[in-house]
Amino acid sequence: MNPTVFTSNDVRYPARLRERLGEHAPRTLTALGDPASLSQPKTALFCSVRCPGDAIVGAYDTARKLRDQGVTVISGFHSPVEKECLRILLRGKQPIIICLARALGKIRLPTEWRTALEAGRLLLLSPFEKFPPRPTTESAHRRNELVAALADEVLIIHAIPGGHIEHLSALVERWHIPQRKLVGD
Repeated sequence: MNPTVFTSNDVRYPARLRERLGEHAPRTLTALGDPASLSQPKTALFCSVRCPGDAIVGAYDTARKLRDQGVTVISGFHSPVEKECLRILLRGKQPIIICLARALGKIRLPTEWRTALEAGRLLLLSPFEKFPPRPTTESAHRRNELVAALADEVLIIHAIPGGHIEHLSALVERWHIPQRKLVGD
């Protein structure tokens, strides 16, 4: 399967990115998988790297509910809790969108990702054309803004006070995207 590149002028490029990110919208999006899930309602999933135990249990229960309800989930799936939620979601049949904090380039796909990709339920998305080849702090921030900008609702498992997810939550509020928080208000 070959990646598809959407320029900001492409009819398949999500208009919501231009609306919410304005001049900071990526010029291109590189996609691997079926981009049809971009037109479905999407729930964004975020969790800080450090997370209390009660939030972890709640996150896994919530991931199972989202999976069983067939909800399309979009995330970077980068923090430990997000990664475990991805494992839970991959056991379902619903669409999943993974936004990378790096260029798609020569990515090695885990077997579980390949299986979901071949089944047409997984879309890998990157706002980066060639660089960075590995995630950086800056690319993770840009990726998280992209995830939020594409979302119809946002679920924040846990946000460390003063951390990046809490700052992202303020952006989500400015965009008037409904959000739920499990822990960390």
